[in-house]
Amino acid sequence: MDKKKKREIIEWAVILGVMATLYFTGLHTEVIGTLQRGILATGIMSPSEPESTLSLTESDYRFQLEDLEGKVSSFSDLKGKTVFINLWATWCPPCIAEMPEIQDLYDKVGSDKVVFVMISLDDERDKAIKFIQKKEYTFPVYTLVSGLPAVFHSQSIPTTFVIAPDGQVKVQQFGMASYDTEDFRNLLLSL
Repeated sequence: MDKKKKREIIEWAVILGVMATLYFTGLHTEVIGTLQRGILATGIMSPSEPESTLSLTESDYRFQLEDLEGKVSSFSDLKGKTVFINLWATWCPPCIAEMPEIQDLYDKVGSDKVVFVMISLDDERDKAIKFIQKKEYTFPVYTLVSGLPAVFHSQSIPTTFVIAPDGQVKVQQFGMASYDTEDFRNLLLSL
């Protein structure tokens, strides 16, 4: 076997070794999420804003949530408020990619003006708790106690909804997006 062929085999072995290590340690989700966060930083993926021709959907408040401390609350307690809902999971790279911007948005907008409801869809609540603690996110995170109403069903995550105080779903974003923009902050604060 010549030197060129040996070198090529070694290079492929190293690449496959790195990929296997990332996969078996569970770090592949974080690495992919970090790469996707780079895409978000370009600003080419922004949430869609409502258009006048968009038929708005009435929110359904009939479900319950449990926060990371174990306290159960009814989503109906949020009627009359602007609500930012994000469906996510720890195993979802696009979810991980958009979370730093959601944290920035939360810090800038303030929880007194907009209620943030980050709903973890992980099968094990402890995974979400460990992830949030590790990343030091301060936005409120919940798990579902009851099923989500049909208005919030999605075939993909992350999915984000913004509900106006009048109960209308003003934004439906399927897939990752860059939320910490001036336009999006202005939209939230104008509701």
